[in-house]
Amino acid sequence: MSGHSKWATTKRKKAAVDAKRAKIFTRLAQLITIAARDGKSGDPNLNASLRVAIDNAKAVSMPKENIDRAVKRGLGADGSAAAIEEIVYEAYGPFGAAILIECLTDNRNRAIAEIKATLNRAGGSIAGAGSVAYQFKRAGEITIDAGKNSLGEENIQLMIIDSGADDFDFDDGLYVVRTGFADLHTVKTALEEAGVVVESAEVIQIAVNPLALSDDRAETVEKLIDNLEALDDVTAVYTNLA
Repeated sequence: MSGHSKWATTKRKKAAVDAKRAKIFTRLAQLITIAARDGKSGDPNLNASLRVAIDNAKAVSMPKENIDRAVKRGLGADGSAAAIEEIVYEAYGPFGAAILIECLTDNRNRAIAEIKATLNRAGGSIAGAGSVAYQFKRAGEITIDAGKNSLGEENIQLMIIDSGADDFDFDDGLYVVRTGFADLHTVKTALEEAGVVVESAEVIQIAVNPLALSDDRAETVEKLIDNLEALDDVTAVYTNLA
């Protein structure tokens, strides 16, 4: 889930679902566990974060027993949920690209060591707390696979407009719908009530002032993003590339 290219991000997501399903399931289970733990409720009707996490798990066909187990882990007293930490690392890549790296990990030392090594190989480095985060703002992003909807392109677009979304893009059969951070669930619900099948819905980070780089430099940064995303503890990477 990278902020540097929404189309590369969405296509990578689909490829990951096909080729790395076990890893996707592990990350989604962790997100469900964290949502249940932090929201102190296993009822998705009372816990908005849990509702989104479960919906995303269902979208990639995670078995119900996996979902239930992850919820119970978050509410349980065995200590496994408490061991999982949500951490955001701030970094700079080559050519001054700003990077946010979101992690879910049970081993903070392993996570930072792997991230630092990956950054160093590409000429990047970890940045001080707050030195990068201010360059981003939270927003909602909803993905719709046209192939899983029989409503027709024009109808889907009208429903997106009517849902209250901020904007959307369409390419290669995929819609990426942007919403305000606080409006994500409202827009998702409006789309589903209108009959649209939603692929995923999540909170993302978008750059306040995107950075324009030449194609070869942007490609170098994108390769770094790919390598960071491949790390086991990393759940999302965002950059300020235009």
